Amino acid sequence: MPSLKNISLFHFKNYEQQSFLFEKEIICLIGKNGVGKTSILDAIYYLCFTKSYFVSNDLHCIKHGTQGMFIKGIFDDEIEVKCVIRENGKKEFSCDEEVYAKLSSHIGKYSCVIIAPDDTQLITEGSELRRKFLDGIIAQIDAEYLQHISNYAKILVQRNAYLKSCKGEVPTDLTLMNLYNEQLNHYAEPIAIKRNAFVQKMIVEATNIYNVIANDIEEIEIQYDSKLLHHSLLNLLETNLFKDVVTARTNYGIHKDDLVFTMNGMPLKQVASQGQRKSFLFALKLAQYHLINNYQAQKPILLLDDIFEKLDESRSEKLIQYVTALNTQLFITDTQMHRVQKEFKEFEQNIQFIEVG
Repeated sequence: MPSLKNISLFHFKNYEQQSFLFEKEIICLIGKNGVGKTSILDAIYYLCFTKSYFVSNDLHCIKHGTQGMFIKGIFDDEIEVKCVIRENGKKEFSCDEEVYAKLSSHIGKYSCVIIAPDDTQLITEGSELRRKFLDGIIAQIDAEYLQHISNYAKILVQRNAYLKSCKGEVPTDLTLMNLYNEQLNHYAEPIAIKRNAFVQKMIVEATNIYNVIANDIEEIEIQYDSKLLHHSLLNLLETNLFKDVVTARTNYGIHKDDLVFTMNGMPLKQVASQGQRKSFLFALKLAQYHLINNYQAQKPILLLDDIFEKLDESRSEKLIQYVTALNTQLFITDTQMHRVQKEFKEFEQNIQFIEVG
């Protein structure tokens, strides 16, 4: 079971310089809001994914008023993982003293799953978040998929730039357009196939977990919504060329795919209570945990950020029972020491409390 033994932070978010030693299977980070509990979780995520979970720009992770930052972690196999952002903004990532030429080479070596309050946006907000969620999971277990996604995105940018240059007129020479279409189709087809197969497995895992942790047994469903399940992308692009030229963007492709969440046949975001949404989110993220575990034969680190807020006692109890039975390294943040002590009372031999701030 991969686990993190310690982590060192320098100029990372609100930390000037700090190190933390992790000695137990369950680590509870306790402190007031804004003192840096979530930043520790984000640093752990950084060591696994070479980037922050919460912000898209690396420079926003650097402590205000300083230049450059440094994160270092030692895992239980004594391998050191390190991220450095230098004063000139250059980012370097290394594992066991070897600096990666491509950051993507690190993805999948160490895995973690994070559950945070804003993750409910997966249910309530637009499709881009759900595509990123799905791609982020599959990319950890399939390096070829990650490369296909990257290549598709580059060609999409080129095609959209060309469409914009057409200024609303279909070009008389379609040679370049046809080339873009063929390239997009080449990468989109295997992406759609892998997404669909993965979602079928996710449905089974998420349904089982939801039935365990939810108070009410509701019928939940996850559907992969993609035009490519029924049509060739090449045909879609050729048929809708005029629409693409007029709108100056590519209107069909795997960049338009979505995950559809339903409860009892209705859109989940419309009919689910707050408690049901949280239970579904936990089921979705824990399904992610199990699928990564199954594919990689390693247990991801589990990061739970402020999960007890606005969660009723019954759901809290069932969730704790579930995650502790996973026998994986578990990090939990909370503002109240007594609440966590109560929730994990029967596991007190395996718990380390760290007061932050």
